[in-house]
Amino acid sequence: MFKFRRKEVAWEVVDNRSVDPFPYLDIMTVNEVDTRGTYVFEAKHPRQYSDLSNAVVFARQQLMKEVIKKGFNILMIESWSVTVYRREKVHRIEVQYSGRAARALGKIPVQRPPPFIGVLRSGL
Repeated sequence: MFKFRRKEVAWEVVDNRSVDPFPYLDIMTVNEVDTRGTYVFEAKHPRQYSDLSNAVVFARQQLMKEVIKKGFNILMIESWSVTVYRREKVHRIEVQYSGRAARALGKIPVQRPPPFIGVLRSGL
């Protein structure tokens, strides 16, 4: 039924490394619903990476201000979308940003960039 290949050398483990999950922050409270915001910007060069990424980063900052007003201090789950509009020679960038707010204890890490911001480079 099965043929054993005698000339084939078996694989042997040379090295193995792993990282066990660990709690990143102590989460005290999680908002029951996502916080969403839509932000519109006028743009001179709407297809440049810097204009698009700056719009997304600014939208995230604005959403964080709203989250902080509600008593939370981090976004656990984040998503965003960017749409570029044109009317004749005028361009607009619309960013829809959404996140699940939470309240964490301890030192909050420095703000990181929005997740998957590099996606903006691929379509240019």
